[in-house]
Amino acid sequence: MGIVERIKEIEAEMARTQKNKATEYHLGQLKAKIAKLRTQLLEPPKGSSGAGEGFEVTKYGHGRVALIGFPSVGKSTLLTMLTGTHSEAASYEFTTLTCIPGIIHYNDTKIQLLDLPGIIEGASEGKGRGRQVIAVSKSSDIVLMVLDASKSEGHRQILTRELEAVGLRLNKRPPQIYFKKKKTGGISFNSTLHLTHIDEKLCYQILHEYKIHNAEVLFREDATVDDLIDVIEGNRKYMKCIYVYNKIDVVGIDDVDRLSRQPNSIVISCNLKLNLDRLLAKMWEAMGLVRVYTKPQGQQPDFAEPVVLSADRGGCTVEDFCNHIHRSLVKDVKYVLVWGTSARHYPQHCGLSHPLHDEDVVQIVKKKEREDGGGRGRFKSHSNAPVRISDREKKAPLKT
Repeated sequence: MGIVERIKEIEAEMARTQKNKATEYHLGQLKAKIAKLRTQLLEPPKGSSGAGEGFEVTKYGHGRVALIGFPSVGKSTLLTMLTGTHSEAASYEFTTLTCIPGIIHYNDTKIQLLDLPGIIEGASEGKGRGRQVIAVSKSSDIVLMVLDASKSEGHRQILTRELEAVGLRLNKRPPQIYFKKKKTGGISFNSTLHLTHIDEKLCYQILHEYKIHNAEVLFREDATVDDLIDVIEGNRKYMKCIYVYNKIDVVGIDDVDRLSRQPNSIVISCNLKLNLDRLLAKMWEAMGLVRVYTKPQGQQPDFAEPVVLSADRGGCTVEDFCNHIHRSLVKDVKYVLVWGTSARHYPQHCGLSHPLHDEDVVQIVKKKEREDGGGRGRFKSHSNAPVRISDREKKAPLKT
C-alpha cells in the first residue's frame, strides 16, 4: 500500500470515529500518523539524485510574492498589469506551464512577483505540478491567493487545505509551545495555564508515536493537538496570505461588499482595472518592509537608494541595518543618530538594539582609531622594546 492510500485510509477511519472524550486519544494518534506520512510524501524518493524538474527562479529584489490559484482565474493578467511582464493569457485552462517572474517598482523598492501554474485538488499528493508550485510558494514572503468572485467559496477552502497539507500555515502565528529533545530524563510536561484541548496523557501518546521518549514540553497557550504536531515536525512555515477576488465586474454589488469585508481579502477586476492600487498598498502593508535612508556626516541624507529591511529577512534593528551594509561594520560602530518616527527627539543617540521604522534616517558614528603606541597624548603607555633581555637585538662587535 502506498503512502497516499495509507493517508486516505486513516482519514476514512477518522471520519468514522465519533468525537468525544473517550476517542480523543485515538484521534490524536491518527493525526500524528497522518502528519508523519505527509512528511514522507514530500521527501524525494530514495535513490534519486534530488535534482527534480522544478521551475525555481533566482530571488531578486527586496521581497517575493507568489500568485496561487486555480486555472483561469486571472493570475497571468494580474502579473502583466502590475509588472509589465508579458505572461500568456488565454481562455483555456493551464495556459501558464512554468514560473514567470516580474518586478513591481513600488515605494522605492523592488518586489518580485511570481506567476505560477494553476493547481488543482490533490496537488499536495503530486497531481499536476502541484508539488513544484507549493515548493516555490514556500520560498516566498507572502502569498496572493487569486480567486474567482463568481465561483463558489469552496475554492478557497480547497486551496487552503492543499497548502496546509504540505506544511504551509496561512495567516497564523507559531504556537507558543517550547519543545526540546533530550538524551535522558524521560518526558517533562508543564504548562503555564489551564489546557482544554490536550492533556499529559495525550501528549505522551503523540510523542511515543514519533518514538520520542525523552523531551521537555512547555505550553504557554491553550494549544490544540495539531499545534503540538506542528511543533514536533518542525518544518511548518507560517506565511501571510491575501485573498484576491478577481472578476468582480460579473457579480452583484452585494456579493462584492460581502467579499470585501472578509479578513485579509480584497476585491479587484483586471478587466476594468479596478482597485489595483489598493491591492499594492495591502501587499506592502502585509510584507512589512522598512526603508532606512543613510546620512553621511556633514551632508544631506541620501533619499535615492534606501536600505530595505524586513522582519522576515533578518530584522529591523540598527544592528541588522549595519549588517546589511557590511558584516564588519558592527564592531566599529560607537553609536548612531536616528531621525524619524522611531526616535523620541531629533536626532536621538541609539545603540545597536534600537528598532527602526519606515523612512527613518540613520547616521553612523564610528569609534576613533587609537594611535599605534596604545596611549593618548605625547606620553605612551608602554614601550615597543622587547620584554625579555634575551630577545633584545645584540649589537655588532666593534671593529678594532
